[in-house]
Amino acid sequence: MSILVLAEHHDGALAGATAHVVAAAQAIGGDIDVLVAGENVAAVAEAAAKLDGVAKVRLADHAAYAHLLAEPTAALLNELVGDYTHLLAAASTTGKNVLPRVAALKGVSQLSEIIGVESADTFQRPIYAGNAIATVQSGDPLKVITVRTTGFDAAGSLQEGSSADIEAVDLSFTNGADNAQSTFVKETLAQSDRPELGAAKVVISGGRGMGNGENFTLLDGIADRLGAAIGASRAAVDAGFVPNDMQVGQTGKIVAPELYIAVGISGAIQHLAGMKDSKVIVAINKDEEAPIFQVADYGLVADLFEALPELESKL
Repeated sequence: MSILVLAEHHDGALAGATAHVVAAAQAIGGDIDVLVAGENVAAVAEAAAKLDGVAKVRLADHAAYAHLLAEPTAALLNELVGDYTHLLAAASTTGKNVLPRVAALKGVSQLSEIIGVESADTFQRPIYAGNAIATVQSGDPLKVITVRTTGFDAAGSLQEGSSADIEAVDLSFTNGADNAQSTFVKETLAQSDRPELGAAKVVISGGRGMGNGENFTLLDGIADRLGAAIGASRAAVDAGFVPNDMQVGQTGKIVAPELYIAVGISGAIQHLAGMKDSKVIVAINKDEEAPIFQVADYGLVADLFEALPELESKL
């Protein structure tokens, strides 16, 4: 068996999600190659080569792949995957954008958001907002798979001085001007001193119980002391308390930090689907019947407007 992993990178650095996808590839077994596609991404390739379990890094350094637009990236993968039995990518915006196109080009089914590996052709994936786990099997010659990164611990790094070989991909078939379907226009990033929500080790989230957007400032002091990212439930986002890039849940970001603190969140099934894999869950809610307490490791039945200032003072 041979596996190709599509690496993700941002601002010239390898994304942490790639190490989790490599771990999923290790669970499948076989030789693991990592494809680094982009422009001026030699440093990303070097970082990928240091991931444990990687046999080879394939480097496609070309302006056509500068922003991993779906069409040229899918065309590149279509050229390369003939040598492999499995193609893996993170179940991120990029993975969900690129891999379905590759599956269509190859005429195979895609397996989406796997969280477990039973064998080389059999995988587990959540359905019904995580309330059931489906076991799916593929007989396709090429398994095209997106990986829910919270389901796998990140692959480790090789010892200092060790790394996999880096091989440049023959791009003679590539013409940077042949993509007439999409064009990169601009990227607008929210600036924050706090960790990115999907990668943070600690997350504190507020729900409808926060009352309004101004009350979310009650979370700031605790987040600062814990080095935490701040999230929100869909109810809080729909109410206009905070922007939707803070949303945790089935239709938001899927997170699995070391510590997740849910404040004023009832625990709707869609929210639980996005955070129940967290290592430790703490819930603060004045409703002792709130569903969030069913998944919480620690629960505090209290008025958040009294509990948060006290928690901050203790910290």
